[in-house]
Amino acid sequence: MYLLGEQPAYADQLINRLQSIPTQLLEGLQPAGEPLRLERVDDLAKVLPGNQLFIIENGLLHAVVDERPLFYLQEGDLVGLRQGIDLPSCRYSSEEPISLIPYSRSEVFQHIYASEQRQELFIQYLIGHTALLSDALARLKQPEIRPATGFQHFAAGEELIHQGDEADHVFIIIEGHAEAYVDGQKVGDVQKDEIFGAMAVFTREKRSATVVASEPCTVMVIPKEQFLSLMQSNPRIAHSLIESMARRIDLLNKEVTQLRLPEEP
Repeated sequence: MYLLGEQPAYADQLINRLQSIPTQLLEGLQPAGEPLRLERVDDLAKVLPGNQLFIIENGLLHAVVDERPLFYLQEGDLVGLRQGIDLPSCRYSSEEPISLIPYSRSEVFQHIYASEQRQELFIQYLIGHTALLSDALARLKQPEIRPATGFQHFAAGEELIHQGDEADHVFIIIEGHAEAYVDGQKVGDVQKDEIFGAMAVFTREKRSATVVASEPCTVMVIPKEQFLSLMQSNPRIAHSLIESMARRIDLLNKEVTQLRLPEEP
């Protein structure tokens, strides 16, 4: 296996080590037939028998997950292990001639299990490939967003944010309930799991309202830079924020409508 993209420093040595293991595992075991030669293949699983494993004799196999090239298998790699359990789809393809040496799947595992040394080599082979893929995932994945100030607790009556302050953080109520005030007038409620304080972060203006805990509250406090990164990497957060803002706009529209209604004589 060789990962596409930038390789970690240890990868070349590990990959070379892994490439040598399949031939050691199969030493003393006869192939199940003549090498299988394919000019090109779009989906190897559709042409290979399920009762065999293969060592790549010549050529490259490209591994594609969700139509994204992830890694490729080369000479010496073992093919056909992904059987027997439900796994995410991984399509192997090749745009050039490839030659595969077949072995009986059941005979391969009997041969491996008959020797503690081969069992240990097989475990090293599986763990090595897992380590390579885990490293690739770690390098591709967005850094985890961890609130620098973590969780804060507020007693009933305490201010969570104050009108006119700088907007350096965004807040999410984990437990409890709060109320929003503008110039001393209540303008809304802040429910559990609701995001608040984000509007001033987006507009880069000072806080437009004061939020006061109406009961004991536990609040997640997220620095604005981390929150903006989180919005980009997690669409569900953006969707939740849009829903929250839409509810508030709807409430404000209803209040404005009520204010405009003519008084009854």
